[in-house]
Amino acid sequence: MDPPQRDRALSRLLSCLTTIILLFGSVLTFAETGVNETDRLALLEFKARVVDPGGVLSSWNDTVHFCEWYGVTCGRRHRRVTILHLRSKNLSGTMPPHIGNLSFLRELHLQNNSFSSEISPQLGRLFRLQKLFLNNNSFSGQIPSNLSHCSNLLVLNLGFNALEGNLPTELSSLSKLQGFVLQVNSLTGNIPPSFGNLSSLQGFTTLLNNLSGTIPETLGQLRNLNFLFLGVNKFVGTIPMSIFNISTMTMFDAAENQLEGGLPSDLGFTLPNLKGIGLSDNHLTGPIPESISNASNLGQIEIVLNNFTGKVPSFSKMRGLYWFNIGQNSLGSGQSADLDFLCSLTNSTNLEMLGIESNAFRGPIPDCIGNLSITLSLFGLSYNHISGTLPSGIGNLINLELLQMWGNNISGNIPSEIGNLNKLKDLDLSKNNFSGQIPESIGNLRKLTKLNLYSNNLWGSIPSSLGNCQNLLLVDLSTNNLSGYINSKILGLSSLSIYLDLSQNSLTGSLPGEVGNLKNLGELRLNGNKLSQQIPSSIGSCITMERLYLQDNFFEGPLPSTMSSMRGLEVLNVSNNRLSGQIPKFLGSLNLTNLSLSYNDFEGALPTGGVFGSAISTSVIGNKKLCGGLPDFQLPTCDYKGSKRTGISGTAKILISTTSALVGVACILSLLYFFWCRHNKKASAASSSEDGLLHVSYHNILKATREFSSSNLLGVGSFGSVYKGLLDQTQSIVAIKILDLTRHGASNSFIAECAALRRIRHRNLVKAISGLRGSSQKQRISYWSINQALSE
Repeated sequence: MDPPQRDRALSRLLSCLTTIILLFGSVLTFAETGVNETDRLALLEFKARVVDPGGVLSSWNDTVHFCEWYGVTCGRRHRRVTILHLRSKNLSGTMPPHIGNLSFLRELHLQNNSFSSEISPQLGRLFRLQKLFLNNNSFSGQIPSNLSHCSNLLVLNLGFNALEGNLPTELSSLSKLQGFVLQVNSLTGNIPPSFGNLSSLQGFTTLLNNLSGTIPETLGQLRNLNFLFLGVNKFVGTIPMSIFNISTMTMFDAAENQLEGGLPSDLGFTLPNLKGIGLSDNHLTGPIPESISNASNLGQIEIVLNNFTGKVPSFSKMRGLYWFNIGQNSLGSGQSADLDFLCSLTNSTNLEMLGIESNAFRGPIPDCIGNLSITLSLFGLSYNHISGTLPSGIGNLINLELLQMWGNNISGNIPSEIGNLNKLKDLDLSKNNFSGQIPESIGNLRKLTKLNLYSNNLWGSIPSSLGNCQNLLLVDLSTNNLSGYINSKILGLSSLSIYLDLSQNSLTGSLPGEVGNLKNLGELRLNGNKLSQQIPSSIGSCITMERLYLQDNFFEGPLPSTMSSMRGLEVLNVSNNRLSGQIPKFLGSLNLTNLSLSYNDFEGALPTGGVFGSAISTSVIGNKKLCGGLPDFQLPTCDYKGSKRTGISGTAKILISTTSALVGVACILSLLYFFWCRHNKKASAASSSEDGLLHVSYHNILKATREFSSSNLLGVGSFGSVYKGLLDQTQSIVAIKILDLTRHGASNSFIAECAALRRIRHRNLVKAISGLRGSSQKQRISYWSINQALSE
């Protein structure tokens, strides 16, 4: 080929290559544009399904490229979405399936929002996905099994949702998975044994679900496992020994299950890197392994609520221990040196919590507790068999906020050094044998909110310095030997809101009026003391009080009317006092569910409204002057008519009865004398009988007394009435007594009067001259003559 032909051919070839390159570039540009459009549309579809009250997605529009949208990160080379980060943006709504079109996505962060409905199964298409954070939302339904297609997953966090159903066995194929978080859901079923194939797993938590069955032995194959949290489920059986052979383990928690068995004796050697162990609330038995001291990195031991037994080993190597709780077991050897292990804890310079309550420890508290770390905040030794005294070194623990030693046999005085604990909020030394006085230094505990010293042998007065504790919510000093007056400063603690209990002591004097300052108090117990005088009216200011116990004292007088303001009162007990007056009707309008007024001196009618409608809820026995009420109370009927008619005081009734009796006797004696003087005189045949006694008809009596006119009434006695009359037969003035035979003893009284008249002689008295039994069998009418001086 000649040179010109060669040049023309070369030129045509270059032209063709240029055309091909241009066409190929156009194809690539078109392909890239089409793929990018897929990501953009997927994001817009996501935005359309999301509720965004904060407007964080407002930048998702066509004004800028989607790689510049908020929360979106793209790769430099392909300009594809690789990270979608929308954590804690208050977003809600559902997850659209279009999210599965973000095929280059490596990280999806949607945690701490309010997404609901099911997790989109299209997430399984994101085979490049490495981190999936959907925790702290409201996702429901089952975990999509096709998440197993995301073979590059490193972290899968689905915690704090409402997921349910079984754990998909397919997820065991995620060989690169390092973090698997399923805590706080409603998952059920077993942990699949195939999860032992998750060879890269470093952290696995199923805390707070409803998983059941046994813990798979295969989990012991996870040789890279750093933490394992299986707590608060329904696992049964024993803890697989293989788990205690994972030397990389730093945190192990299986609390609140139904696990049995014991701990391996070599636990401290097989888990040398252990920093925390939590096995509380199971059925574990046996001793705490002595080898545990070899796990010198342990910072937290939480094994409460089990059945561990035996002597507690030393913890002297655990310098980093900050949380030590072995309470509510059966630990202790029954020896006097049971608590010596506490001295080994003096090396734990970061100790914050020390709990050994509810075990079988015996012997005294060692003096070394004064050498425990001053970082100690919580110290509980309650409900053991601890004896001896409370060492004064307790005052060295100046950062204590809670000190509980109730339910032991500790004796001696409460050390005054306890006043050094000026951060103390909860002090409970109740149910021991403490004696002596309550130290005045207790007033230094200005942050104290709860004080329990009940059921001891404390004596003396309540220290006035207690009034300095202005944050107290609860005080219980009951069942001691305290005496003296109730200090008004105590009742001035307006912070008291739960209860104040001073019952079962020997307190005397009156209840100070400062009790009205307890406006927020829920319960007041003063029963079983020697308090006297009236209940102060200021108690009506305690408007939130629900329970008031004042029984077994010497309170007197009426219940104060101001108590009508105590609308929150549900229980009121004032029995066994000296209260008097009428029972206030306002008690029936309160919200009382239990009322005891027994053994007082209340009188009058028992109300019927409210709590008085139930003889079960209300007790009034021992009040002899009460009447009325519902039949169930078995009280006498109130005599409203009689009391209204007479309107006469008791003293006046006695004077009238006595006067009437004397008048009656005088009349009888006068009649006897009159008859004796005249018995020899002749009377008309119609007016006399053979025996010499005057015979008088009922008609003669009606005429003589003007039909028993009130103007002829001389007096009223216990058994009848006496009238003055003028008899036609003799034209003499007589006294006529009407006996009321419905009154018990009326007949005997009349016979006694007659017997007396036979023996008595007086110038103003004469003997009886006649008697008559009327047509009514319930009434006897007698007639006597009366001396003329009496008629004048």
